[in-house]
Amino acid sequence: MIKIIAGGKKHENWLKEAVSEYEKRLKHTPYSLEWEFIEEEKLMKKLETDWPFTGQDYVIICDERGQNISSDEYSAKLQNAFNSSKNIIILIGGAYGFPPEIRKKANFLWSFSNLVFPHQIARLIVAEQIYRAEEIARGSHYHHA
Repeated sequence: MIKIIAGGKKHENWLKEAVSEYEKRLKHTPYSLEWEFIEEEKLMKKLETDWPFTGQDYVIICDERGQNISSDEYSAKLQNAFNSSKNIIILIGGAYGFPPEIRKKANFLWSFSNLVFPHQIARLIVAEQIYRAEEIARGSHYHHA
């Protein structure tokens, strides 16, 4: 299971429908999704004062200052974390992302693009890319490079 912690409110209705399509497809796979929504200020305080993750967690922070990688590379990162028995945690911040002291604690800083996206759209991108990563790992024809 992959846990996604997102700053802000729950999904807007338009987003809920799109994300739930990927959740259905990922059900009963190691890539199934669990969402946790935390008010942005509370999320930042929690991460700054008490980093809740351990060496058993592989923490990915979505951030425009991160590394831009291909879907194949992303799939390999997730598969390597699963193979190492790591819990995969993905953090999606709000409008201003995460401060440097939090970013440096992550195992991987992931940039989707040189473009900047609203956090609601970032959630959809994360869900779709997790599904794509699972399909790449399975060897399906969903992803064709």
